[in-house]
Amino acid sequence: MKAVITVVGKDRVGILAEVSTYCSKYNVNINDVTQSVLSDIFCMIMLCDITEINSDFVSFADGLKKIGKQKNMQINVMHEDIFNSMHNI
Repeated sequence: MKAVITVVGKDRVGILAEVSTYCSKYNVNINDVTQSVLSDIFCMIMLCDITEINSDFVSFADGLKKIGKQKNMQINVMHEDIFNSMHNI
């Protein structure tokens, strides 16, 4: 099982570290990551393996959204099944 994590916000030091540390606490493996900075806006997409997640998916996703709010960023987590359903006709 996989999940897609997107992060958008004002660029600053440590964003990737914070998100990856959070994933590690939940035993979520980051398989691929792409990031860029557009002007001063940080944009990142992560593809994660949630097969061995040590909590329920909703708690994991809600925790990342909470971090996003605290840090003035938009963090979204989408389960692979939802992502695939949205992109298949």
